[in-house]
Amino acid sequence: MRWLGIDPGLAIIGWAVLEDKGDTLPEILDFGTIETEKHLATPHRLLEIEQDYVEILTEFEPEAIAIEMPFFSRQIKAAGGVLQGLGILNLVSVRERQIIPIFLHQSSWKCHIGNAKADKKEVATMVQSIFNLESMPIDDSVDAIAIAYAASCGLRNDIR
Repeated sequence: MRWLGIDPGLAIIGWAVLEDKGDTLPEILDFGTIETEKHLATPHRLLEIEQDYVEILTEFEPEAIAIEMPFFSRQIKAAGGVLQGLGILNLVSVRERQIIPIFLHQSSWKCHIGNAKADKKEVATMVQSIFNLESMPIDDSVDAIAIAYAASCGLRNDIR
C-alpha cells in the first residue's frame, strides 16, 4: 500500500510518500514541500498548489492519502487561505486518483509517534528514530511523514 501524507497550508505544504510492503515499517519513498510565493494573490497560489500536487500524484500514484485536519484559534487570520488550500488538495485527490483522503487530528498523529504536543524538532527526532535515519529536516515534510506513518498503521479519526 502506498500512502501519501500531507501537512496542509497555503504558503508551505509538506508531503511524504511511504510504501507499506507488510514489513515492520513502511519505506519512505520521498518527501518534500510545495511552497507558494506570499506576494501572489490567493487564487494564483491555489493554482500553483493544484499543479504541483497533480505532479506528485502522477509521479507516485498513491493508493491512500492522509491529511492533517488543521485546528485554528479564532485569532489566526491565515485560516481562510489554509482551508482553501485544503479544499484544493481534497478536490485534486478525488479528481486525479479517485481517493477520498483520510483526515487526522494533529494531536492524534503526534500521539501515535510518541508525544501529542511535540514541536517540529521533536517530531523530526521521533521520525528519525522510528525509521532509523541519520538526519531529518525540520520542516513541514517531517510532519507529512508522521501523518502518512500514523495512517499506514491504521489511525483514523473519522472526520467528515
